[in-house]
Amino acid sequence: MSEAKPFPMNAWYAASWDYELKQALTARTICGKDVVLYRRSDGRPAALEDACWHRLLPLSLGHLKDDQVVCGYHGLVFNAAGRCTSMPAQETINPSACVRVFPSVEKHRLIWVWMGDPALADPAGIPDFHWNGDAQWVGEGGTFYKLQCDYRLVVDNLMDLTHETYVHAGSIGDEAITRNPFSVTHGERKATVSRWMKNIEPPPFWGRQLGKPGRVDRWQIVHFEAPSTIVGDVGVALTGTGAPEGDRSQGVNGVFLAAITPETATSCHYFWNFVRNFRQHDQSLTTELRLAHVNDGRGLYEQDRAVLEAQQKAIDKNPRQPFYNLNIDAGALWARRLIDRRLAAEQPQEPARARAAAG
Repeated sequence: MSEAKPFPMNAWYAASWDYELKQALTARTICGKDVVLYRRSDGRPAALEDACWHRLLPLSLGHLKDDQVVCGYHGLVFNAAGRCTSMPAQETINPSACVRVFPSVEKHRLIWVWMGDPALADPAGIPDFHWNGDAQWVGEGGTFYKLQCDYRLVVDNLMDLTHETYVHAGSIGDEAITRNPFSVTHGERKATVSRWMKNIEPPPFWGRQLGKPGRVDRWQIVHFEAPSTIVGDVGVALTGTGAPEGDRSQGVNGVFLAAITPETATSCHYFWNFVRNFRQHDQSLTTELRLAHVNDGRGLYEQDRAVLEAQQKAIDKNPRQPFYNLNIDAGALWARRLIDRRLAAEQPQEPARARAAAG
């Protein structure tokens, strides 16, 4: 029996940024399945199984012609509906000649692909990443394709921001994160970790963005939606100006967005962005925040990448489950529970008679 996959298939996963998708073939592996992506002449995305019906050569090794994919081995042609429209060596087209189509939608500056049952692919279920395209928020994101770790490790990382104190010391890290309490709320598909740090010295990054002397109230409100997207509401405001009560007008506010797409059981694609609602027209600041360089010359995201990939290597060498947990893991544990519920919902249900016999 093959080992169960750690990712649900009936979900929308980010496959590409909108600007990356051209009228050309792009290969991507998502949830263990090879997909070929391209943009049609009318602008709509298309996603097909990356394996020719005939001899399984990846279609991404062929080329695009008039919105159709031409296999690079024997020239079979497939349209965006996955149907073979031409077999150069014969006039009659085998009616079974087709490849799987994955529902795909462009929204919030990302191309989303549904890997499971196409009958369940409702675009209304695409995670809310409206900040990516909202004129009031500015930012330029990036991607770690083929990040060498289980996608759930990235979720763990973002649901417990106490790691900033140590991984990102000297920039956004601060001991106030570990000293202050947090709360966790959850529903059927979502979990939220909230932490307020009141009347503290701002860490270097936030002190520069605020541009005003004085102590601050800092917030980190991180929203997880199963199986793998995260929106983090973060910022600081001068202490006593009302931020904890809802008035952030005397502060600076950012939102970090993370769409984490499983590639295999131990690798993923990590689409990230950090957007802000201050100094929107300062392109130099936008570039600075995208690069997020810190003292050692690496970016903040590169620091996380180093930790996550090292963690995966250690897990591979020393497998033990479950991990040991601390109180700071409460948000990550709820995220994993919600993922597990999605996974359980996709498992075949045993007949009642079989369950009774097993009992």
